[in-house]
Amino acid sequence: MTKKLVTIALTGLCSTMAFAADLYVRNNGAGGAYSTVSAAITAASDGDRIIIQPKTNGTAYVENITINKSLTFLSETIYNKYFIQGTITINPAAGRVVNISSLSSGDYSIYNITANGPTTGGRTTINLYNCYLNNVFTNKTNTTTNISGSIVRGSLVFSHGRITANKAQSIVANTIETDTTPATTDIEVYGNKSDISIENSQPNYNFKFYNNFCSGFYVFSLKPGSSNEIVNNTVYKPNAGDVAPFFINLNIANSGNINIMNNAASFVVGQTNVCIQNNSSTANVTATYNVFTNAFVTQGTMTQSNNTGSVNMNFNNTDYTISGMNANAGNPDVNYTDLDLTRNDAGHYGGSNSWSNYWPADSGGKPQVNYLLTPRTISSGTLNITGSGFSK
Repeated sequence: MTKKLVTIALTGLCSTMAFAADLYVRNNGAGGAYSTVSAAITAASDGDRIIIQPKTNGTAYVENITINKSLTFLSETIYNKYFIQGTITINPAAGRVVNISSLSSGDYSIYNITANGPTTGGRTTINLYNCYLNNVFTNKTNTTTNISGSIVRGSLVFSHGRITANKAQSIVANTIETDTTPATTDIEVYGNKSDISIENSQPNYNFKFYNNFCSGFYVFSLKPGSSNEIVNNTVYKPNAGDVAPFFINLNIANSGNINIMNNAASFVVGQTNVCIQNNSSTANVTATYNVFTNAFVTQGTMTQSNNTGSVNMNFNNTDYTISGMNANAGNPDVNYTDLDLTRNDAGHYGGSNSWSNYWPADSGGKPQVNYLLTPRTISSGTLNITGSGFSK
């Protein structure tokens, strides 16, 4: 056997940043701290951290906040969230980076996180970690939104970014505008729970929807000439509807490729019994190794192979589990093997982006890895591993 030297290069996305200052916000300004978050923002400079003390008994800081600098917001008390009852508006600027961790917006549907308009001459980046939010509306031109480990009670609507390990009512990649300073990465939606659906309605980026648990995937726009993936997801739709759980209906006649593979699905037949529906003549759809409890029915033009209907599977939309004949039903290629190196299990636990990466059985409040990209095989050369994470 020939042995080859492998060089491993580890690239971490969580780089160390030299913060200019730490500014504290505490109830009534205790210990010389600021009494409001807005006052701390006014006093802060780009690169500062604003460390917020959760109030006793979960009482809120009642204020609307405008963030107009590159700042990081953290909780002073480990594992506890601070509560801001108000709208949080992020003003865009080229190169602006806003990090928000451990924020609770409470159960008020009117208080949202919003990006206030497009960015010109560069990009704005918004990072949201371990938060409890109402709605997120950051679908503006030249804006990247990375959100992980958060609960969004309503809609999460963004134009570009990485969305991992969140629970939301709906997740939508949406914009009709063209980014003038394009990001260099794809849209990545990995390991999320969406009550309604996961949707692409933007024409700027390839999208990758991996290992999610939701009630359907809807595609209404494509980047021209793009390659897009809907892979190893679980779709469970217990209420009857009028469209297929995999539904492509382009509002803009851009052409592109959509690979639908290794998914496990079950839905209640309503106005349609179709599993995969392509209403567009410009979307090149390939459907392989998908399994359905329903009879396998398609509508529209697509390339099909190794799809199976009337499969015995059990779904639990409380614990987000699936069992049955989805095991070892996915693509047998080594590139799609499960974490234990057995054949791909169709559904959200299959493949290297398994749900268990993002929702460990017992995290114990430990720091959370929210993204990991590694090649499946390597024989020589350099192995590049990209990862990122956050501390709760």
